[in-house]
Amino acid sequence: MHSSKLVRHMPSLACLSLATLLFWWQPARELSATLVAMAYLGVCLHLWQHHRQAVPPHETTSSALLIAYASQGGQARELAERSADQLRGAGVATSVLPLNGLSPEALHDHRRVLFIVSTYGEGEAPENAARFERQLLNQARDLSHLEYAVLALGDRQYNHFCGFGRRLDTRLRELGALPLFDRLEADRGDAGVLRHWQQQLAHVGGNSDFSDWQPAPYQRWRLDLRECLNPGSQGAPAFHLGLSAGDGRHNWRAGDIAEVGPRHSLAEMDALLRRLGHDPQASIDQLTLADALSTRRLPDDEAALLGLDIDGLLALPLLPHREYSIASVPADGQLQLLVREARHADGSLGIGSGWLCRHSAIGNELDLRVRSNPGFHGPAADTPMILIGNGTGLAGLRAHLRERAGTPASMNWLVFGERSAQHDQFFRDELQAWLISGHLQRLDLAFSRDQPGKIYVQHLLRDAADELRRWIDEGAALYICGSLEGMGREVQQILAGVLGDQQLQQLTEQGRYKRDLY
Repeated sequence: MHSSKLVRHMPSLACLSLATLLFWWQPARELSATLVAMAYLGVCLHLWQHHRQAVPPHETTSSALLIAYASQGGQARELAERSADQLRGAGVATSVLPLNGLSPEALHDHRRVLFIVSTYGEGEAPENAARFERQLLNQARDLSHLEYAVLALGDRQYNHFCGFGRRLDTRLRELGALPLFDRLEADRGDAGVLRHWQQQLAHVGGNSDFSDWQPAPYQRWRLDLRECLNPGSQGAPAFHLGLSAGDGRHNWRAGDIAEVGPRHSLAEMDALLRRLGHDPQASIDQLTLADALSTRRLPDDEAALLGLDIDGLLALPLLPHREYSIASVPADGQLQLLVREARHADGSLGIGSGWLCRHSAIGNELDLRVRSNPGFHGPAADTPMILIGNGTGLAGLRAHLRERAGTPASMNWLVFGERSAQHDQFFRDELQAWLISGHLQRLDLAFSRDQPGKIYVQHLLRDAADELRRWIDEGAALYICGSLEGMGREVQQILAGVLGDQQLQQLTEQGRYKRDLY
């Protein structure tokens, strides 16, 4: 018998044995019956209390993050294991299971689940997921406690591209689960989508120190503009950056992403190499050694680099890319970004924002590549658009507004939040000009620190519930860009309360509700 089963049966076995013993010891019938009953109850009570102390109560929700995969040929399993390794490296307790090892009822035992799922044949679930899908379709329990994300793998040559991943996402939303970010769909293992998935894992794990699974070549771009948009702000400095392509070709759409290859400060690399006994100006493939090392991930403990020769230093993995929403359109003649300076707990600059906002000089060349992000491309020009965001999330929304500025009579409503009206009104003059010209039909601004009770964009949406419903009834699309934690989650909850879960699900299926959260 399994040990846990033995523990569960011990009270009844012990009570039975005592009763049997006392049965054969028979004084007067009345006294015997009383003694047997009292002894039986006493022993059972003692063992039951001991058993309750020995077996801890069941915890209904696990703090560990679960990655569940559905794989036909092994790709989803490999990506699940890589995802788990990245999260564990960030200090996140993570477990991995095939979907046939998970029941829908078990979803109640988890707070966060990431699904990496392939689609088989013409939209079918892989063999190790078919049973789970059938059970989930018959599931009627509330999953509103669950946060999840879906990476769907498929092949666009088939009619029902990512069919299983789409059905899974739809069903989880129907049951009340909250998506951490919108479903990602990778056509035949698209490297850009997988890099985006890695960035989302970095946001979930709170650590951007990872290695790209499928690195792609960068192009050379020149840094032409860097302007601080919020001098005097209580928040970290936010910079408006402008870059131009070395080959002169500017080709992207509103909603697309700039992937930047960051570098360490060259001054810091120079000092480090001198401490290690190397010449920072040594020539390495037309670069200096300091230049080459600036693109590498360095260990936290400098002592780990002692004794490494040049080949050993250059064998260090490359720094992971950083993603930024593009804030302009090609007609502007520049790829523009809105980047907030980030600092670690010890006060040191973040590698990506430090490189863009501080270390790289105007006129320097940067490593950058543009990644198409069709999941956040804009709707038809005649579709009204409600744009919601906070902080540097304004970048992606601004690109949409600039793109639609070329189309007369488009309907646009912007809801944006920052700290203070005095210091944090990014692109103030541009937004006011659009409001005056009628390009913006409505502009709602929330400045959280300008009054005793903090006001955020979700509060503005709640207060404008009737107008929000009217725009949606007239065919508007909702686009949200900004922070995953806080704003993204709370706006989702407000929209569900104002519009209802069912209508929000319909908007998602119609492509009228899209989010770019980080």
